[in-house]
Amino acid sequence: MSSQSASDSVVLQALTPVLQSVPDPLTGHSLLSAKAIQSLQVEQGQVSLVVELGYPAKSLVADLEAALTAAAMTVPGVLAVHVEVKSRVVPHAVQRGVPLLPEVRNIIAVASGKGGVGKSTTAANLALALAAEGARVGLLDADIYGPSQPMMMGLSGKPETLDGKTMEPHLKHGVQVMSIGFLVAQDEAMIWRGPMATQALEQLLRQTNWKDLDYLIVDMPPGTGDIQLTLAQRVPITGAVVVTTPQDIALLDARKGIKMFEKVGVPILGIVENMAVHVCSQCGHVEHIFGADGGQRMALDYHIDYLGALPLDLQIRLQADSGTPTVAADPQSEVAGLYKTVARKVALKVAQQAKDFSSKFPTIKISQGT
Repeated sequence: MSSQSASDSVVLQALTPVLQSVPDPLTGHSLLSAKAIQSLQVEQGQVSLVVELGYPAKSLVADLEAALTAAAMTVPGVLAVHVEVKSRVVPHAVQRGVPLLPEVRNIIAVASGKGGVGKSTTAANLALALAAEGARVGLLDADIYGPSQPMMMGLSGKPETLDGKTMEPHLKHGVQVMSIGFLVAQDEAMIWRGPMATQALEQLLRQTNWKDLDYLIVDMPPGTGDIQLTLAQRVPITGAVVVTTPQDIALLDARKGIKMFEKVGVPILGIVENMAVHVCSQCGHVEHIFGADGGQRMALDYHIDYLGALPLDLQIRLQADSGTPTVAADPQSEVAGLYKTVARKVALKVAQQAKDFSSKFPTIKISQGT
């Protein structure tokens, strides 16, 4: 072994405990112990390091690369450091017996026990926030009777079809979008019984040509009726996000939604508390119009993660109504930052779920010998 090779070997050994001290920016656990460090090489004092995170983290990359570089440069013999931080989102386990969707690695249901709690606004901003972090994201408006995503995402017109059988999703703000609202007139009432609505929704889900999605956000209909239950049983859902307000009546219905997902084996990724507080734009007075900390208490009661609180803010409503939700309209705002924090927590929860290994198993064919 040459003296240079021996020197590089010493540097490599010294790097291990140093890198052990650099935490994952979301979990706080060591990147090394989490097996996020994919490659570590030293050649003539030049360190090359590749880190792979299981969730999208575009906003965290620069700080993490700087922290890893600074840590490595403390090791004697290190002359330069090249760090690459990348993300790879893989499929995770869904309900038993429900096959995954082609081109969709993970489906996240955004649900509420009742209407009027801001579920659709949360779903749209969650999709946009995940896309802003570098993920490939789709948004399915599953509210057959009251589709709102076309207006919120500023989209209209029938989807294009290339083969007469399947549909191409609309694309806006970097998110692939599909809704029954693209197929019917805006003022047309969907007077369908449950089985018809469920079938229409399954067609929207399975006959849309989703393209290489890390996450498909499904804006669920409010409530826990036949459509919601069928969706939870037939759609391969990685996990669900429950949206509520602090109001007691909303919390009562949100609990029913949690129970529904538990019964069909869908993990609850966490609770988002919407309209948690109102800050007067004129005087700055803070008021809990719908009650205080109800979502936090429910999260504690059910041992579910509390993903965050969002304010009752006029701009959120105005931006959603204008077709450009907050994360796209004002990405540097405090409210957009809250949505992005929720999105990162959701992505981390998905990454911590059991992985889906169905694609790893070979297809077994039995043939009869002659």
